[in-house]
Amino acid sequence: MDESAGIEQQQSEEAAATPRSMRVAAALSRKGSDEFVKPGRLVEVRFVKGQSLSLTASRLLALMILTAGGDAWRDIPHRMRKADIRRGHKGNERIVDMLEELHRTLFAEDDKSWRGKRATKRFNLIQASWEEVEDGDKETGWIEWQFTPDARRLIQESETYAVMNRQAVLGFRSAYALKLYEEGALRLHRRQPVWKVDIVGLRAALGIDPDKYGDFAQLRRKVLKIAKTEIDQLAHFTVEWEEIRRGRAVVEIIFRFSPKGAPSQIATVDELARHSAGRKARREHAVETVIAIGREEDLADPAEVTHLLSAATTSLTVSEERARDKAAAPWARFPRGRLHFGTTEQAARAIGLRHGGGWDVDLIADAYREAMGDRLDSLSGVKLEKSWKGFCEAFFARRGRPS
Repeated sequence: MDESAGIEQQQSEEAAATPRSMRVAAALSRKGSDEFVKPGRLVEVRFVKGQSLSLTASRLLALMILTAGGDAWRDIPHRMRKADIRRGHKGNERIVDMLEELHRTLFAEDDKSWRGKRATKRFNLIQASWEEVEDGDKETGWIEWQFTPDARRLIQESETYAVMNRQAVLGFRSAYALKLYEEGALRLHRRQPVWKVDIVGLRAALGIDPDKYGDFAQLRRKVLKIAKTEIDQLAHFTVEWEEIRRGRAVVEIIFRFSPKGAPSQIATVDELARHSAGRKARREHAVETVIAIGREEDLADPAEVTHLLSAATTSLTVSEERARDKAAAPWARFPRGRLHFGTTEQAARAIGLRHGGGWDVDLIADAYREAMGDRLDSLSGVKLEKSWKGFCEAFFARRGRPS
């Protein structure tokens, strides 16, 4: 009895010591979804001047964080199959380049020196890595790595986190877009969807080389506009920005991140499920429409919601719908009554509590049913889950916290 009590106490103490971000990461890992957590301190750490990560290395770092899950803060090795990194490429030579890039890239944070003076601390995120050497031409094997003590400290100190989508991360074609996506996901989770940053801070956060895009018009065209089009297409939110000038020079940027409404969330789920070939053409053809239907204030008319939702979903094939429904079996249809009993009811209630900003979940559910109308009966699976989550986020973003 005493031994059992001691074990329970030890488990309780370990759970209390586990960072909040890691508890959420473990829960998402058990769920087996495409969503994963990146701790806030890792999102906000800045690159050393003149250094940045390439798109492929940034993706690998994201996959490492996803794979480590709730154990990322522990001083243990983590493992991943090479096949999960290659994404269709036959050779493993690119993995070596990505690992070496992660090893040599330096990050920086403000700190204090041994004398108590302001100082800049520079460090790596990857301490050591191992790559299995294949026999012959076999393209198999694993990689193993450990995060540095500084990386684990940042993870452990993170009270907030960004919830990101694996398919979205792998879908970005711009490293700057991926970094801005991380910043937006973090701030939306904090319920502080505004990021005000000066130009020097923006360059450090996104890893823009000091010698590139010296003219702001170039930075706007080559970085911000490209990042916006990709985020608006692949993320669960959209981004806008305002330029603050001193004289003729732009000195600060104010980014505003807005969660997408229900129909736009469904269109995003559809896009992430499609092959990346043709994605740029689809984006250039429909990006303005995606932005327009993503604003919740434009969705007051239920008839308009039904029309937009129908347009966003008619392109789905029966096989795509069945595959997604199988991946989210509990979401056969949205509950008709209160969100208390039953598997789907409890799942819907959990999303409402997490993303509804403290509003009564049943109140949000009634508003969702009214907005979606008859079309709600034909929604199921991942599309229904994402649509409900997006509506909860938009409901909170429009109304703020209940008084």
